Amino acid sequence: MNSKINVSVLGATGIVGQNYLRLLADHPWFQIVDVAASPRSAGKIYIEAVNENWLMTGEIPSSMKELVVRDVQDFESIPENVYCIFSAMDLPEKEETRKLEFEYAKAGYPIISNSSANRWTKDVPMIIPEINPDHANVIPIQQKNRNLPKTGFVAVKPNCSIQSYLVTLTALEEVGFPVNQVQVTTLQALSGGGQATITSPDMQENVIPFIGGEEEKTENEPLKILGQISDTEIKNTDRIDISATCTRVPVIDGHTAVVNIRFKNDKPSLDEIKSIWSNFKGLPQTEKFPMAPERPIIYFDEENRPQPKLDRDLEKGMAVTVGRLEEDKFFDVRYVALSHNTIRGAAGGAILMAELLVKKGYIHGK
Repeated sequence: MNSKINVSVLGATGIVGQNYLRLLADHPWFQIVDVAASPRSAGKIYIEAVNENWLMTGEIPSSMKELVVRDVQDFESIPENVYCIFSAMDLPEKEETRKLEFEYAKAGYPIISNSSANRWTKDVPMIIPEINPDHANVIPIQQKNRNLPKTGFVAVKPNCSIQSYLVTLTALEEVGFPVNQVQVTTLQALSGGGQATITSPDMQENVIPFIGGEEEKTENEPLKILGQISDTEIKNTDRIDISATCTRVPVIDGHTAVVNIRFKNDKPSLDEIKSIWSNFKGLPQTEKFPMAPERPIIYFDEENRPQPKLDRDLEKGMAVTVGRLEEDKFFDVRYVALSHNTIRGAAGGAILMAELLVKKGYIHGK
């Protein structure tokens, strides 16, 4: 690219927003020139708004410390040179968030969102770039359906709970081994619930066997991601059934999943599966996107891997690490998988999606 695309980050003071600032600080394609948050932070410079609540390793990027925080509802103060918006903003009601995202789209901005508010909006793409990059093709349909300007649209990143296992299924399906039944148990990190969950006394030396809404997201979002685009919307697939149990465990970062799968037809050998995973490459790898992991799936032969402390940061926090592949008594095979929930599952995954949309011509600068 000849010059960087100037971007804004909504919800810049929270965990995901902070991760955006950290990951975009030296990004070769994007440059943050605007940050926005709730009214209580508006008008302050960023370093004052965050104060002692900076949760990332290292200091706040120097180029962003003095940015004045804009009220997320203030459209008049958006710098004229902003051409893309990353959103880590969730308003108190989902309908408010949906409306806000489309207000930005109507103003001509591409919105790359981490919120769940528009994940089930049928003409909004929900993209994992290694799995369904073609779903970007619904953007012109969305713009037509909603009379949006040619530069404005909403695209969303899926829930962090599915990042650790869905790409492993896609790798198998792409070489002729479709999966039709999945049982998954997630062991989800505290950061997925925000700062309040990280500091909650209830999470000390404890496991919470329920996370509101997570099982529905884990079971249903893959159906849209694996679906097909019609003339007006994305239609969910019916070729796979997923059953999920989602738990919260006392780990700061890194969602682990215990996965049991049954193949629809032929069953590959364990060695074949390992080879398929190790050789898997998606569009981000072949096109060498800046945020793309060189190895999207990394398999460990050690019996005690993957582990969040050891493996969540591999490939810039963007790899899915897998281990303990074995034959199963009730399903065909089972394994353990891991992904970094606030990088691959949040800000990093959204940045990778934005890179895809730049490549496809939906996001551009001047």
